Amino acid sequence: MRNYIFQRLIQLVPILFGITFLTFAMIHFAAVDAVDFMYQQGGSVAEEIKAAKRTELGLDKPFLIQYGNWLAGFLTGDMGRSFISGKLVFETFAEKLPATFELMTVSILLTIFIATPLGIIAAVNQNKFVDIVIRFLSFVGNSLPNFFVALLLIYFFALKLNLLPIIGDNIIMPALTLTIAMGAKYTRQIRAVVLEELEKPYVTGARARGVSEFTILTKSVLRCALIMIITLLALSIGNLLGGTAIVETIFMWDGVGKMAVDAILMRDYPLIQAYVVWMAIIYVAVNLAADLLYHYLDPRVKYE
Repeated sequence: MRNYIFQRLIQLVPILFGITFLTFAMIHFAAVDAVDFMYQQGGSVAEEIKAAKRTELGLDKPFLIQYGNWLAGFLTGDMGRSFISGKLVFETFAEKLPATFELMTVSILLTIFIATPLGIIAAVNQNKFVDIVIRFLSFVGNSLPNFFVALLLIYFFALKLNLLPIIGDNIIMPALTLTIAMGAKYTRQIRAVVLEELEKPYVTGARARGVSEFTILTKSVLRCALIMIITLLALSIGNLLGGTAIVETIFMWDGVGKMAVDAILMRDYPLIQAYVVWMAIIYVAVNLAADLLYHYLDPRVKYE
């Protein structure tokens, strides 16, 4: 296991270098640089002032030198300062992460508590009325984009029923927006896995020995389905920890996703670069954790 973890961590190094280099290159060769955009809203500004600002930010140096300076700082724990706020990038991330963690946790828990029983119920009642209804609802939920779901929730719960505020610290609507799409996907996948497991010989043997359906589902079938659920969770957690930009922006949820959108709009390059690195690390770390859980749930899975 130690060798496996070490190899995966070593693989992260070239991935991070490649991602940061490509991101830095795309930012560097963008049509509008950060200084021009910074002074765009303030009217006409002398080129001497812009040139001085570029020198201050290090944007007057060649591309490779800029990247080398950023990389040297990153390797020593210095992710730079925001062009807009002047705050340390690390401090900005530290301020935004709790909101993203909170939204992720609530969304994941809601998804699991809703999708798992629905998927099992649909599989047990295959092709019956309840199965058809669940499949239809999951198809609709999986088809609707997040921004459209967010707008529907705002229209009904905030504007029509006046039950929830549109923006603010209320987590219900952003969490529901994410849960509808994830729950629909999880329900379909869980149903498919449970159906596959119910047709296997060990289930037939358990039924022949008089084992109850509830015991078969909870002790055997659901345990086998957990590997697929963990795969989905790994993808979902990576996406949510990176911040769901559209949902956070619509509901003004002050998380990492909204921060990234604001940074892109304001051409705040240090924040954009740090966000890309964060996303790469999160996906590799979450997928590694998922692989380790595979072996714990099913010892037949070997590390290679």
